[in-house]
Amino acid sequence: MSTTSHEELLRKKCVPCEGGIPPLNRAEAEALMPSVPGWELDEDASRISRAWTMKHFMAGIDFINRVAALAEDEGHHPDLHLEGYRRMTIVLWTHAVSGLTENDFILAAKINELPVKLRA
Repeated sequence: MSTTSHEELLRKKCVPCEGGIPPLNRAEAEALMPSVPGWELDEDASRISRAWTMKHFMAGIDFINRVAALAEDEGHHPDLHLEGYRRMTIVLWTHAVSGLTENDFILAAKINELPVKLRA
């Protein structure tokens, strides 16, 4: 698998996944990680996640709404968590394959481009 850059991921669109394909293996997932700065690969290479500390509660809600609109447009939906009123965590994985696909990295790259109000 060739390395896909951040810019290449931004130009792509998530494709519908109903299963029937294998998830990315660890080497494939690790090769894509540099293209999504700030995201972390979990221990079994089946999910990626990123956390932010928002400026305040409403900044977290605003960010959730932006991510939700993007996810709906891409047809790929992350797990969104807002805890402690400003700790935002997003977890990406393709439920239909119980692991990672290129869609997860496309969405992560696009989430990285969204404006976010962080705690100073």
